[in-house]
Amino acid sequence: MSENLFLGDEALAQGALDAGLSGCYAYPGTPSTEIMEYIQASPEAAARGVHRSWSSNEKVAMEEALGMSYAGKRAMVCMKHVGLNVAADGFVNAAVTGSNGGLLVVAADDPSMHSSQNEQDSRFYAQFALIPCLEPSSQQEAYNMAADAFNWSEQYETPLLLRLTTRLSHSRANICTAPARAENRRREPSNPRRFTLLPAIAKQNYDRLCAKQAEFAELSDKSPYNLYYEGQDCSLGIICTGIAGNYVQEAFAGKCPHPILKISHYPLPQKKLARLLAECEKILVVEEGMPFVETQLRGPLGDPRILGRLSGALPRSGELNTRLVQAACGLPLPPLVPPSPLVLNRPPRLCDGCPHINTYEALNQALRDYPEARVFGDIGCYTLGALPPFNAISSCVDMGASIAMAKGAADAGLQPAIAVIGDSTFTHSGMTGLLDAVWENSPITVIIVDNFTTAMTGGQTSLGYGKIENICLGLGVAPEHLRIFTPLPKQHDANVQVLREEIAYPGLSVVIARRECLQTIRKK
Repeated sequence: MSENLFLGDEALAQGALDAGLSGCYAYPGTPSTEIMEYIQASPEAAARGVHRSWSSNEKVAMEEALGMSYAGKRAMVCMKHVGLNVAADGFVNAAVTGSNGGLLVVAADDPSMHSSQNEQDSRFYAQFALIPCLEPSSQQEAYNMAADAFNWSEQYETPLLLRLTTRLSHSRANICTAPARAENRRREPSNPRRFTLLPAIAKQNYDRLCAKQAEFAELSDKSPYNLYYEGQDCSLGIICTGIAGNYVQEAFAGKCPHPILKISHYPLPQKKLARLLAECEKILVVEEGMPFVETQLRGPLGDPRILGRLSGALPRSGELNTRLVQAACGLPLPPLVPPSPLVLNRPPRLCDGCPHINTYEALNQALRDYPEARVFGDIGCYTLGALPPFNAISSCVDMGASIAMAKGAADAGLQPAIAVIGDSTFTHSGMTGLLDAVWENSPITVIIVDNFTTAMTGGQTSLGYGKIENICLGLGVAPEHLRIFTPLPKQHDANVQVLREEIAYPGLSVVIARRECLQTIRKK
């Protein structure tokens, strides 16, 4: 046994390696990215030949991990919370097929939306798919849960979801590691037909999944991650989930007088819940993210005994902190220290010398004669084009939406409609939108800003590297309307002319603005 200082993401990654992981599949997204990066940098993973390459998107990653599980090996698939939306088809149906080798799905949620479009709570996905969910309250639990999750996945033949949150993923603690377990030998499922979801087979599988719910509930009640702490003052009972347990302990300086039920394993532990509800007059639910537990306890009529985000005792949205918990518990609040006047807000901006700067400068000039033009953006560094001084983007919704939204707007008569999408986002989920536009020869201009990398999440390899124009041609883009330029100041006039010509064309055109990200150049 050794001790290491790990991020929460790194603790989970090492826990998975020590538990016999054979393959990790992921698409980069904050705050989950460091899981895969740790495994990619691990000498142990390299020596064992653990699969550790990025996938083109989360759906593909989910299905690749399911394939490894089918072959009897232990697999982990990692993504940020909105990535689970992309993977949902495979994720929900994997609950119906069940697992063979251990299958762990990791979703890293982002309360307060530090780098996300929403703060959806992945626990609802586990409930929807009828599978167990783990939510570590510490980096040590994140490490320990990897082995338990794989063991339970194989025992119950079901995937498990493990939910992280930003503060746990990106904070460090000393972790005690255990001896590593050997990887599974390859073995196919004893009943391979359960992976063929024809309706007759799917019905049988679903009945088995429903029958397992009582076993999952019993497992949760006995779980070492769901703990009941006695308290003398039963005027209030506290339920805390995952990392929120730390805020409760800090609020009371480790001496809480009230009974506490700490939950890190779902479905909810019914026996422990029943005890807390029987002993306490009111219940405060402290959970990071959406009111998942509170909603179940309050019921449709809103039980007034249950306090939390829905009752107003805690804010409805955003991250929690110790001060918020102190206020909810009626504790005296320490004085706030005002920020130093020397600390100024610094809005995010594109890096000096970023190729996107030159692309937006050219685009803005090309659109001066089109006051009705709208530019539909996408997810990446280039989304910062929505801010001053460019003010070039009219929308940013989800991965790949730029092309499809531009097409839909053009269908409604909006002209000109322009899409701006990055190279990695294009291969993630932009290609199908482009295929629709090819089929109808939609009058839109698609600008693919190709900087050779997935820059926003740290410079991971883009699977479209060196292939973008061939992909566009393969999808059916007319060669004469597939243009490539280099976004540099000295090329500005020529680039403006290319954009003007393609924007004026009454059909589909694609312009690739290609220059390598400066940050990846500096790493070479």
